[in-house]
Amino acid sequence: MKPALPLVVDEQTIREVLPALDIQGALSAMFRALAVEQAVQPPQTLTLFPRDAGDFITYLGALAEEKVFGAKLSPYLVTGARPIVTAWTTLMSMETGHPLLLCDAGLLTVERTAATTAVAVDRLARSNATRLALIGTGAVGLAHLRHAAALRPWQSIRVFSPDLVRDETKRAAVSAAHERAVACASIEACVEDADVVMLCTSSGRPVLKREWLTKPALVTSISTNVANAHEIEPAWLLDMDVYCDYRKTTPASAGEMKLAVQHGWSPERIVGDLPDLVTGACETPAYERHAFFRSIGLGLEDVAIAHALYRHLGDKQSLQ
Repeated sequence: MKPALPLVVDEQTIREVLPALDIQGALSAMFRALAVEQAVQPPQTLTLFPRDAGDFITYLGALAEEKVFGAKLSPYLVTGARPIVTAWTTLMSMETGHPLLLCDAGLLTVERTAATTAVAVDRLARSNATRLALIGTGAVGLAHLRHAAALRPWQSIRVFSPDLVRDETKRAAVSAAHERAVACASIEACVEDADVVMLCTSSGRPVLKREWLTKPALVTSISTNVANAHEIEPAWLLDMDVYCDYRKTTPASAGEMKLAVQHGWSPERIVGDLPDLVTGACETPAYERHAFFRSIGLGLEDVAIAHALYRHLGDKQSLQ
């Protein structure tokens, strides 16, 4: 008997089912599994194409309880015009070795990136935090806004990106993500008195200065394709309580962490990662100084979301 062919899921199908997926829940469960060694997260790998034609990043992971493993491949293809960037995830069975799912991972990457930050913010932000600031209003930034909206009873949500105040289309997208979000004309105005600052840009250089923060705050940052990308000054890590998504792999990839070593910082100074945070195995910030959370994107996140998608589509088919 031939094995069944894997489900192939395109972007439109994923867009339709996304609201039904509990992405934060799936990621929290995955990080708990990682904490008790029921999941494996190898380092991501970068493979360069010959003749400077681009590269691709491989994100791997395995979940023991779910009996699945998989990989996301994300190529960066050099063209005569704008580079092509895509992402596809393959989910495979740990019992049979057969592929279960092949899905377009573009939208899923956006959602898992934002949901990972949300899992961190929920555990790291002050319980009485009321002021949220967001820098960046691309797809990833807006997803961060949606995922963070229910984490605290925010009294103030300020948003900044270049030209946001003058761009009606961008402002409409921000309002659609959260009706109480207010556009700011400058980063300084956006982050003033903020309890949480989410950096969601594609910048390879710092976009936030420490002197703009008027009180100890939680700052979150994500990855971009730029080599050694960092949204804050690397030396700032010396004066922050630092957290990350996974301490075994993040310091080797996160730009500001790699560069901060030159200033005397060490990965041993990381207070905790998400496996620690979801199991209560590390201290949370006392906010005597700023806290920093850095994520780079993990293969296990992609595998966990792909598995949630696979289960949802299987349950949906069984009901038809």
